[in-house]
Amino acid sequence: MTTSFPETKTGLRVGFARFGLAAAATGCLAMALFAGHPLRAEEANPVLAKVNGTEIRQSDLALAEEELGPSLAQMDPATKQENVLAFLIDMRIVAKAAEDKKVENTEEFKRRLAFTRNRLLLDSLLANEGKAATTDAALKKVYEEAAKQITDEQEVHARHILVETEDEAKAVEDELKKGADFAELAKKKSKDPGASDGGDLGFFTKDQMVPEFSTVAFALEPGKVSDPVKSQFGWHVIKVEEKRNRKAPDFEQVKGQIETYVTRKAQADYVTKLREAAKVERMDKPEEPKAMSKPDAMKPAETKKK
Repeated sequence: MTTSFPETKTGLRVGFARFGLAAAATGCLAMALFAGHPLRAEEANPVLAKVNGTEIRQSDLALAEEELGPSLAQMDPATKQENVLAFLIDMRIVAKAAEDKKVENTEEFKRRLAFTRNRLLLDSLLANEGKAATTDAALKKVYEEAAKQITDEQEVHARHILVETEDEAKAVEDELKKGADFAELAKKKSKDPGASDGGDLGFFTKDQMVPEFSTVAFALEPGKVSDPVKSQFGWHVIKVEEKRNRKAPDFEQVKGQIETYVTRKAQADYVTKLREAAKVERMDKPEEPKAMSKPDAMKPAETKKK
C-alpha cells in the first residue's frame, strides 16, 4: 500500500521598502500561511469519531475499507461509511477490553501478531518493488516485444453454418450454390449460438479453433465457401470473409494488463533472488539426496585402438 501526500506550493513576496507595520503584517501573514498547513492536513484527514478519547480518522476508515474489501462492494457510499465507522468503533472498544484482560501477553496472540507483522512487511516491500519496476520504459519494452510476435500471426474472419448431419450440410451447400445468402441461411439453419449474427465468428487465429475447422478455414481464399467439414461439434459449412496479419492492440488499451504482468514478474523475481540467498532448512521432510556422479567402474569401457 502506498501513501501519497498532496503537494502545496506557496508563493510569498515580501517588500522591504516599508519596515514597521509592513514587516509586522508580513510576519502575521507568514504565521498564518505556515499555521494553515496542519489545518489543511487535518481537513484532508478529519476526525470522524472518538472512543474513550481515542480518535478515529478518515485515514483509519480507508484502511478498514481496504481490509474489508468485497463485503462492502454492494453498499452505497453513505451506507459503507456508516458500517465501516461502526466496525472501527466496536473494534476500539473490544480492543481496549482485550488490553485490560492482557490478551496480548498470550502465546497465541504473539504468534498471530508476528504473522501479521511479517505479512504487512512482505506486502509493503513487494508493493514497492512492483511500483519501481513499472516504469514507462519497462512497460513500452514489454509491449513492443509482444507486438512483434502478434503481428507475425495470421487471422481469418469467417462465418459458418453448423448442422447435425452430413446430409444437412450438403443441403446447405446446395442452397448456397443456388445463390442463397450465407448470413441469412445461417440464421435459419445453424445450431451454433452465433447463428443470430449470421454465423459470424469474427477474426480468429489458427489455434483458437479445432484443427479440422482451422485447417479448412485458413486454406480457403476470401469469398470462398468450403465443402462440408466434420468436427466434434457437428458438420460445418465455412465461408471466409477476410484474411489479415494479426494486429497488436493499442498500448493504452492493454497498459493495465502490462502493468500487472511487469509488477508480478518483478515481485516474483525479487522473491526468487532472496530465496536463493537465504538458508532454508526443511524439518518436515528429509533433504533430497544430491545427484551422485557415476563411478568409473560404471562407465562403458573404452575400445582399445589396434
